[in-house]
Formats: sequence, structure tokens, C-alpha cells
Amino acid sequence: MQAVYDLARNIKLLIFDVDGVLTDGSLYLGDDGQEYKAFNSLDGHGMKMLKNSGVELAIITGRTSKVVIHRAHNLGITHLYQGVHDKLQAFHDLTEKLGLHLEQCAFMGDDVIDLPVMRRCGLAVTVPQAPELVQRHAHHVTRREGGRGAAREVCELIMQAQNTLEAQLSIYLK
Repeated sequence: MQAVYDLARNIKLLIFDVDGVLTDGSLYLGDDGQEYKAFNSLDGHGMKMLKNSGVELAIITGRTSKVVIHRAHNLGITHLYQGVHDKLQAFHDLTEKLGLHLEQCAFMGDDVIDLPVMRRCGLAVTVPQAPELVQRHAHHVTRREGGRGAAREVCELIMQAQNTLEAQLSIYLK
């Protein structure tokens, strides 16, 4: 685990996939074609605390959904890439735009489409329900499942490694 903390100490940007990471991977489609997703409020608050600690957040997802736009806006995430089939290209565009080195970026994905980014970023994270191949290429596999606190777990891990978690939590201990 110390090796994971060493990698997390350098992170300036945490990028999330959506389905299977910020959600449990279920896709709810209405008769009208509207797509629905369930997000975890604990994940959202962890993301806000991480952003407040100075780490930038982004989303790179293969699907396109209005609900993801709303969720990103709610969390203050301005770097949103949807409908992306080449996540590695989006990753390189984002790191160039922000002036970051690859080792300063963490990526949290859950499927083989995420492997190109996971294999190049500084901290690759996945969830327990990810295919075994994806887990083998991750630096860390969360204890919690996607859409069930996994994102919060990673946010807190990064804040612990960067010694910012206590400051973020102290706000609530007044």
C-alpha cells in the first residue's frame, strides 16, 4: 500500500470513467429513450473535498448522457469528455491543456477501454467488479464497488497521501 501512497502523493488530476465507476454500471433507459443513472452522494462529496484540496477533476467517458453533464456541473467538474472512443487521445489532450506530466494524473476505470490510459497514467485505479485483466493493470483496486463509494475511497486515499484529508474533514468537526 505504501507504493500506492507514493504514487498518489504526486497526483494533480484525477480522471473518472462514469459507468461502472461513478455508477454501478447499470443503464436505465426509459420508453422515451431517456437515460438514467444513479450516482452516490458519498462519492460526490469526496470529489468536492478532493477538488477543494487542490486536485483537479475530470471525466472521460465513452457514452454521452445529459445526466452526466448535470452531475459534472453539480460537482464543479469543468473537464468533461463524453462520447470518447479513444480515451488515450482525450487523456493526452487534457494533460497538454493543463500542462501536467502523465505521472501527475490518476485515472479510475473499470473496463478494457480504459486500459490505454490506465497503463500510462501515474496512478491507475479500478473497482472490484472490473475484469481481471483490468485489475492486473491497476496500481490499486478499491474495496468498494463502482457507484457504491469507490470514488470516495480513491479521493480520500489521495488526500491521505497528500496530507490534506484532515484539513478537509476538520471543517465538519467544529
